[in-house]
Amino acid sequence: MARRFVNTLSDGDQVEEVFFLADRQIRVNRNASQYLVLELRDRTGTIIARMWNVAEENVAHIRAGEYGLVRGKVQLFQGALQMIATTVTPVAADSIDPADFVRQSTRDLQALETRLRALLQSLTDPALRALSDCFLTDQPLMTDFCTAPAGMKAHHAYVGGLLEHVVNMLEIADRCADLLGEVDRDLLLMGIFLHDLGKIRELSYSGPYGYTDEGQLLGHLVICLEILTAKIAEAERTLAGPFPLETTLRLKHMVLSHHGTYEFGSPKLPMTPEAIALHQIDNLDAKVHEFCRDIAEDPNGTSSFTPFNARLDRKLFKGIRPTPPATN
Repeated sequence: MARRFVNTLSDGDQVEEVFFLADRQIRVNRNASQYLVLELRDRTGTIIARMWNVAEENVAHIRAGEYGLVRGKVQLFQGALQMIATTVTPVAADSIDPADFVRQSTRDLQALETRLRALLQSLTDPALRALSDCFLTDQPLMTDFCTAPAGMKAHHAYVGGLLEHVVNMLEIADRCADLLGEVDRDLLLMGIFLHDLGKIRELSYSGPYGYTDEGQLLGHLVICLEILTAKIAEAERTLAGPFPLETTLRLKHMVLSHHGTYEFGSPKLPMTPEAIALHQIDNLDAKVHEFCRDIAEDPNGTSSFTPFNARLDRKLFKGIRPTPPATN
């Protein structure tokens, strides 16, 4: 029997299927009764499942980061689909097909990598070109870069997502460079390539996504600076001299400030034209992707709006839906 993917579920469906248990929480309702909340995931999306009236000792075998055979019923609640689960049975990882649980970019990753290399090889600044070559000739690093997701949930959260996100940003910067006044095109393109590079070690993505120990303890900004410092030392051997100090500082500042504001985890606010351009282009590509994904993946075909998205603090307009015919 063909498996039931998340994006095929509808209100009222009875489900008996294996999902990746991405998150697990015990909560308490108004009547002081405990219930289990699970985030179920496959390659097509996620759905929240709830199991009512549980005791911790009775659901201790249900663990986040593992697979489970979930039995339950899908229902529409406040404009979004959820599942009311009756049982969850652990499933061994070696008994499932990993391809069913890992999302893939729909873009041609080889073509994206070719375009990435072309844009970085168009740099005219000798120091930045030498630095970019140190990255492009590091095959293990580039393999990871072309495989990693750009994030866990928010945007481009699939195999090849980091490559897709960075190439989109490079294309925007390349096309807008002439309109951005005194912004240094070479510096901006190199900063875009670097800004999320640390995610190749922050995230684990050989199976269902998670954070590495290094990622949780350090984060991708610090990891990126470590990688960048090592590559600058390589570039100095190619240049047969010191890498320009100001260029080093500007690149590191772009990495550290690209989240834009302190509340979004930026250690520094953007203080150069290239840094603010990087932040805005990053935010543009990420937000447009998130809007389009939420609209496309909303399973409720009768509503003109998606359910409320807490991250975006709004519903999204999908377009006017036809009024269903009246019934006698």
